Amino acid sequence: MTTLLKQNIVRHVSLSEKETEQFCSLFSQQEVKKKDLLLREGEVCKFEIFVTQGLFRVYHIDNSGFEQVLYFAMEDWWVTDIDSFTNQRPSHLYIEALEDSEILLISNQDKDYAYKHIPAIEKLFRIMTQKTHVALQRRMIDNLSKTADQRYLDFIEKYPQLVQRLSNIQIASYLGISHEFLSKIRRKISLKNPLN
Repeated sequence: MTTLLKQNIVRHVSLSEKETEQFCSLFSQQEVKKKDLLLREGEVCKFEIFVTQGLFRVYHIDNSGFEQVLYFAMEDWWVTDIDSFTNQRPSHLYIEALEDSEILLISNQDKDYAYKHIPAIEKLFRIMTQKTHVALQRRMIDNLSKTADQRYLDFIEKYPQLVQRLSNIQIASYLGISHEFLSKIRRKISLKNPLN
């Protein structure tokens, strides 16, 4: 189960084989069933997750009861509530499995241990945090400057492997629109491109 994690690490930092094994040994393995919640609003997030198989969504429920998806996480992606995990404060988010999944989890204590004993791990998480920050900043700019049609087209171009695995409702929630409006967008696009 750690093969994918090792490949992920190598793309970001160089570790010796011993360091890689030491870091991977800090993770626990878990199988998760579809619709299981790994985190609920009000709970403190005690783990950071690396997805080896399956699909998750991270979402918030607003004051009107609407679900707002922050992001999805599939194989080879990391998922957590970074605020709750880092600051050990109650979460405002939910983490739900959208498919039967297999994950690797690392606790805050084990992550701190890795920082102290495997210095390159701190660099690994710094790089990943920067990439996440860039992605969130770009998403905020897109939400402010692009139409829903443009955001949907960007989503299907950037994440074609996700589109087939998600429902219209889930994609609409990510885009911040109703699923009825998404259906209209999809119809409009298919009329413009009848061969697709």
